[in-house]
Amino acid sequence: MYKFTITILFATLLGVISCTVSDDNDYDLLITNAVIVDGTGELSYEGSILVRDGIIVASGEVDVDPDRVQIVIDAEGKVVSPGFIDSHSHGNALETRRFDNFLSMGATTITLGQDGSSPGGRNVDSWMNEVNAVGTGPNIVHLMGHNTLRREVEAPREPGLDDSYITSMREILRASLEAGSFGMSTGLEYDHGTFADMDELVALANEVAEVDGIIISHMRNEDDDKIEESVTELLNQGRGSGARVQASHIKIVFGNDPQQAESVLHLMDSARDEGLDVTADVYPYTASYTGIGIVFPDWALPPNDFDEVVANRRDDLAEYLRNRVNMRNGPEATLFGTEPWAGMTLADVAEELNKPFEDVLIDDIGPRGAGAAYFVMNEDVMRRFLIDPYVMVSSDGSPTMRHPRGYGSFAKIIRQYVNEENLLSLEEAVYKMSGLPAKTLGLSNPAKVEVPRGLIREGFAADLLIFDPALVRDTATFEEPHTYAEGFDWVFVNGVAVIEDGERNAKLPAGVIRRR
Repeated sequence: MYKFTITILFATLLGVISCTVSDDNDYDLLITNAVIVDGTGELSYEGSILVRDGIIVASGEVDVDPDRVQIVIDAEGKVVSPGFIDSHSHGNALETRRFDNFLSMGATTITLGQDGSSPGGRNVDSWMNEVNAVGTGPNIVHLMGHNTLRREVEAPREPGLDDSYITSMREILRASLEAGSFGMSTGLEYDHGTFADMDELVALANEVAEVDGIIISHMRNEDDDKIEESVTELLNQGRGSGARVQASHIKIVFGNDPQQAESVLHLMDSARDEGLDVTADVYPYTASYTGIGIVFPDWALPPNDFDEVVANRRDDLAEYLRNRVNMRNGPEATLFGTEPWAGMTLADVAEELNKPFEDVLIDDIGPRGAGAAYFVMNEDVMRRFLIDPYVMVSSDGSPTMRHPRGYGSFAKIIRQYVNEENLLSLEEAVYKMSGLPAKTLGLSNPAKVEVPRGLIREGFAADLLIFDPALVRDTATFEEPHTYAEGFDWVFVNGVAVIEDGERNAKLPAGVIRRR
């Protein structure tokens, strides 16, 4: 509880105004003199925001005696927006509870359980309770992972699963949704997801559709010659089940023609014309990040025995890897993010070990031996996806991943695409980082969540940012990926300041948001 007296002049210099207050204030927070960007995409307006018990009780023209408010902040003409909602995030809520990487770039809600792998296993309810017992910095949204479901039922690595496996997976998924998960994620490029057929995907999506949840998919293949086929598969999963679907971190690997992005978006537009609810998210970098297994052939991955493949087909494997890596812009375009080669390219490692890079991959790394960033995307293609009205911003980042997207994505959108390039207006950018993901996930729907969020609106959670857009910048680079974004002076989660006048604190005001 704050209790202090500050003169108006001194308070204005600090950006904080308060009178002497007692423990029985009617309101917790008043932000005045704000330029409000409310998350709807509509034009900003000047006004104030009043908060009580973590909920916005008034915005716009607010007439309240400051003596009735515990904390009054003079925004001094800075922007106040909803906290950003990251629809594709990674991390361990029990190990890095504060998630300062996300909070520092304005993300007050993150989604865990992506790419088919999720925490909680069979008992998501217990995991949620455990997270809520210890608290987190940002709010957490949970998705059930399809690959996790397959592992939990010990499904064979093959398509055409017996009905008993499908039934068991549906039971676990149903329990997860009843506990409060918002949907299911798929990782069709990974083990076990790569073995799933459409019958399996639709059967599981039916459970999600019954609760109006969402399927968020790392699609089967994002290469330029496979992307449209992969998008069509996702759309067909939605068509077959009625579930809402979202394409994760949409991109075209090796694609340099923005017209191909138009073709992909046209597929989605046509599906919407049929009545399908389809969206996508994108992060603002031209390098992806995933396990090195992405460059290995299917016949060298599980359920195949890698050692046996090396013993019997080494020449074939070396040729495949050589061609595959060169097609992906060469060994210089693969930057390792895991030890012992973190910060080195595949070319660097090959030079250090004095052997061809394909031999390094076979003998020293293997398909499970490293994670890396891959510089395989085109900026103009990414820009085309970014401006589409149904594409939101995500990070696909984490506190530990050696990729700057986990520390810089939302700040970079403002710094580069709003301030420098004028590709988006600030209102459009904030919508793509708050209102749109909130609507897509169901977070702004009072019928789906106890407290709606994602907009500055009466009755919504006080997840709020105060910032000068001109001062927002991402500082993380591929060389130094774990440096915090700057410029978000105040960050509130559920009405509690987790960043105060630019300084991070240790507060844990959040936990798991359960879908009704």
